[in-house]
Amino acid sequence: MEKDRQKRLATEPVGELLVKFSIPAIVGMLVNALYNIVDRIYIGHIKDVGGIAISGVGLTLPISTIIMAFGMLIGIGAGASTSIRLGQKKKDEAEHILGNAFVLISIISITITIVGILTVDKVLVAFGAAGDTFVYAKDYINIIFMGTIASSLGFGLNNLIRAEGNPKISMMTMLIGAILNTVLDPIFIFVFGMGVKGAAIATVISQIVSAIWVISYFLRGKSTLKLKKDNLKLDKYIVRTILAIGVAPFAMQIAASIVSVISNKALKNNGGDLAIGAMTIINSVALIFLMPMFGLNQGSQPIIGFNYGAKSYKRVKDALKYAITAATVVAVTGFLVIQLFPEGIVKLFNKDPELVKIGARGIRIYLFMLPVIGFQIISTNYFQAVGKAKMAMLLSMLRQVILLIPLLLTLPNIFGLNGVWMAGPISDGLSAIITGIFLYKEMGKLKEAHENSGNESIENI
Repeated sequence: MEKDRQKRLATEPVGELLVKFSIPAIVGMLVNALYNIVDRIYIGHIKDVGGIAISGVGLTLPISTIIMAFGMLIGIGAGASTSIRLGQKKKDEAEHILGNAFVLISIISITITIVGILTVDKVLVAFGAAGDTFVYAKDYINIIFMGTIASSLGFGLNNLIRAEGNPKISMMTMLIGAILNTVLDPIFIFVFGMGVKGAAIATVISQIVSAIWVISYFLRGKSTLKLKKDNLKLDKYIVRTILAIGVAPFAMQIAASIVSVISNKALKNNGGDLAIGAMTIINSVALIFLMPMFGLNQGSQPIIGFNYGAKSYKRVKDALKYAITAATVVAVTGFLVIQLFPEGIVKLFNKDPELVKIGARGIRIYLFMLPVIGFQIISTNYFQAVGKAKMAMLLSMLRQVILLIPLLLTLPNIFGLNGVWMAGPISDGLSAIITGIFLYKEMGKLKEAHENSGNESIENI
């Protein structure tokens, strides 16, 4: 089975491979997005307090983003490293990476849980929570902290399932958790009358089930890689390699957390708590269209990483080209839906007339450059997949830090609430242009490497 998977990565038509690897990842990522979206939809419909409650949960987004960042740091770093090692036919090293990833995720998650619970009050106040929003935010995030190790193991190790060439199992991991969360949410929120706390409990239970599924796969499943006791001892070289590659998506997530804090404060100052609720809805809607792009990232990553390691450079470029095209189709579709039906989209979460008015205007402006985001995300992932961590980190930081944060700090002072919404599309447009320049130069280097390798015809490279 192991040889069959590696043969597929090396010889099967790239377009077919991308479909086989990406469709399960896209489905899984979309369903996984339901963790947040379903929570927010149900919370937004809690009688009498839905608008404020969704704003309170929105204030916890920076914390949830940080938790996910550490899962991505280890999971994506280990996944990319594993794909390259399997391409080089170094299975033992790949299994060592798996063991080290398990230990790293466990240590980091336990630390986050302890620190988070001890400092939650100060952190929430610093993030702008006050009054009722503070109460709802604390009720929600304290329970989420308790599930940190489960969510991080499930998400992090799932990257290695995909990296070894088993996207269907990877999809099942996310399906199991997200479907369970969707079922449990209304039970805990409305039937048991637990409100925001119920949403968090449903999420944590679902994450625990997903984590058990992933760990059992590497222990008893038909996996290429096995989780072995001998590989649990941390190796400095492997740890450095995982962190070096994973630092790009990690930095992007941490930056997203910082952006959320800055954005929430600008929203609070220029539009009040309802503006924060509107941004929470906008981020939830954006997830629906960003998740397929991330799924394409995950589907293309093992194809690009394996063939780059095997020096099959034409296949690398083909995978990149197909992924960018598919991501752009998704992005343009999302743009059209948002621009045509903004009020209807916001009403799915809450029907407060003022919230709908603020949210509809905000979503149209903030996601105006959605059509180019797919290109930027896929191109950044290319550099990550081939192990060029510094370049990947630079490009991933463009939208979230280098461009967006200064815009969020300056534009609201000039345009008020509209300035917050305008920061998004300006950052997206500029980052796509800059990424395109770097990718063009990289393709020139890839062509040269291909010609020097002597593999395949150089036609169309």
